[in-house]
Parts: sequence; C-alpha cells; structure tokens
Amino acid sequence: MRVLLGITGGIAAYKATGLVRALRELGHDVTVLPTENALRFIGKPTLEALSGKSIDIDLFHDVASVKHVELGQQADLILVAPATASFIGRLAGGLADDLLMNAILASKAEVVVAPAMHTEMWQNPATQSNVALLKQRGIRVMEPATGRLTGADTGPGRLPEVEDIVKFVFAAGALSGKSIIVTAGGTREPIDAVRFIGNSSSGRMGVEIAREAAAQGASVRLVGANLEVPAPAGVELIAVSSVDELEQAMDQEADAIVMAAAVSDFRVANPHRGKMSRSQGVNLELVPTKDLIANYMARHPGVFGVAFALADEAADLEEIARQKLWDKGVQLVVGNTVKALGSSKSSVLLVNDETSEPVTGSKDAIAKLIVDAIANEIVEGA
Repeated sequence: MRVLLGITGGIAAYKATGLVRALRELGHDVTVLPTENALRFIGKPTLEALSGKSIDIDLFHDVASVKHVELGQQADLILVAPATASFIGRLAGGLADDLLMNAILASKAEVVVAPAMHTEMWQNPATQSNVALLKQRGIRVMEPATGRLTGADTGPGRLPEVEDIVKFVFAAGALSGKSIIVTAGGTREPIDAVRFIGNSSSGRMGVEIAREAAAQGASVRLVGANLEVPAPAGVELIAVSSVDELEQAMDQEADAIVMAAAVSDFRVANPHRGKMSRSQGVNLELVPTKDLIANYMARHPGVFGVAFALADEAADLEEIARQKLWDKGVQLVVGNTVKALGSSKSSVLLVNDETSEPVTGSKDAIAKLIVDAIANEIVEGA
C-alpha cells in the first residue's frame, strides 16, 4: 500500500520515526510529508533515511509537475501523525496553505488522523467541533492516549504508541477481526546431531503472505521453519524446525490457513545419537512424514485452506494443483515450479474449484493476490 505520512509541528513529531519504520516493515511504500513546523522538531535527513525517499515540502518548487496533485493521487492511504490542533482546524476548514493540506484535498484516499496536543487544547470546544466535522466527512480520527505530556501535566492528548496507531490504521482492513495461520520456510529432519534432510526454501513467499495479511488487518500467526528472511512486524512468529514441531505449532483454529512451508516428505527412521564419523558407512532408512495440511483440514473443516503445489518444469501444473485440491481438502492451491525456490520473483498458477489463473510477478505482488482471494472468500463470501 502507498502511504502518505503527514507530520505536523508538535513535540510528538519525533515518534513519527518509529511509525515510518513500522509501516515499511509491514511492506508499505511510505512517502513522508512533514510541515515546515514539523521540521523544527525532527530533521529532514532522519526522515529521508528512514523512508528511503527525498523530502521537498515547498509547494512552489517544480510547479510543472503539479506536485500536490501527484502526491494526493498516488496515495492509497493518508495518515497524519501527530496532528496538531492547528492542523485539525485547517483540515476542517479546508485551508490548503501548505503542500500537505493541498495533497490531502487533491486525494480520494482514506485519511486517518492521530491527534497530539495538550489536554486543554484537545478538550477545547473548537477542537472537539473540528474533530466531529472530520468524522462526519468520513475521516477517521484516533483518540489520543492519556499519559505524561510535554511538561509535568498528565492527561488525554498524548500521541498513542506506534503499535497502537498501526493497529488503528488497519483496523478497517478487509481482514479486520480475522485470524490467519501462515507456515513458511523449509523443515529439517535430523540425520544425526548436526546433519539433516532439508530443502532450499527461504520462506520468502510465506513471509510476504503474512506481511500482506497483517497489512489488511488480520491477526497473523507465522509458523516459520528455518526462515532465511526476517519476519515482518506485527505478526506472531513461532519458530520451528521439524515436521513434528510445525504440526504442533499450526494446530490451532483460525479463519484461514496458508500452507506455504516446504515440508519434508521423508524423515530418517532412526536418527543417530551424537555426530556420525565420516569413516562410518551408513544407509539411511527413510519413512514418509505426515501430510500436515490434509490432517489439519480434516481436524478443522471450517477453515479456508490454501496449499502450495511444487512441480518440475515439465509437469502439468494445473492437473497437479487440481488433484491437490481434493487430496488436501483445501479451497485454493498455488502451483509453482522448483525454480521459484529462493527467488524474489515467481510464476504461479492460482487454482480453485472453478478457475485457474496464471500470475507472474514479485512475491509480494503474488502474496497480495493470494491474500485478496482469501479475503474475498472469508469476508465477502461469509
């Protein structure tokens, strides 16, 4: 999601640094637009470093590009945090006197405001009247937190913590109130104390799915098997290694489950205790592991299930995916080939009972399509 983050001139502006980081960790594209007064409290280099984008607040610089219209039209969401009493008043009155206000008025994106000011200013009838007007217009205004203010005073008016702002922003997401389990990575089955049978899955696809589900408001449990990529912020991470550990961690009720982990098909029947010597000849007896997603769906028939089907390049991917729909008892299968393992981009086939849709793109783009398909079924189809 493309987020335009407005920062206005209050002491709480320093908290915006954590907000930029949190939004980016969730996978959002963040453009920071501070007011001139905001830059009295926090430096432009800091915001540029955290957002990865240059900042230019001059409404009259590069006029030919019509910058305020471009910023407003490109945003999927506009968040202003902190929002001062002055800003709230100007927004209520539609006074476009700087680049931020012009961008907001030129946009059709959802606007979320997180006020921060002294208690008396927040409780002043003028501020409360302006807030009521914003809400009538469909702008979401977050209640400020109660706590220690700039001086010795304590009361309502404090900017909420970053985590609370993020939760409020995405509370109206498509998956708000829904719980999703996502498995990711590759399991490892021990041969001895130091060796194992594993695979080359990095966990990137599962992590991107978890990130997108959280961004759409879901409560996400990410069961990560030997992840090679960092887990996103805002999700519950359960680190596992083997098939048995993965089965135990994923065995919970949820609205949906996405089985993106590459699960070992075999395990060693009798792993060696300690470390085997190279001089020892060894024959490994391999036995099949459990079919985790099929067993899960049998125990939790009301859960919307998504499974992955991995095939060789020459295989009939659609046929394999459709067979897996029946074998696993899931509602959606994502078919892909071995070359997708560890890659940042992929070509997949999204297969359900009725359709088969080929998709090529980055893993985060594919993750969004998968999560959108889940939302369509468990929210709109409910």
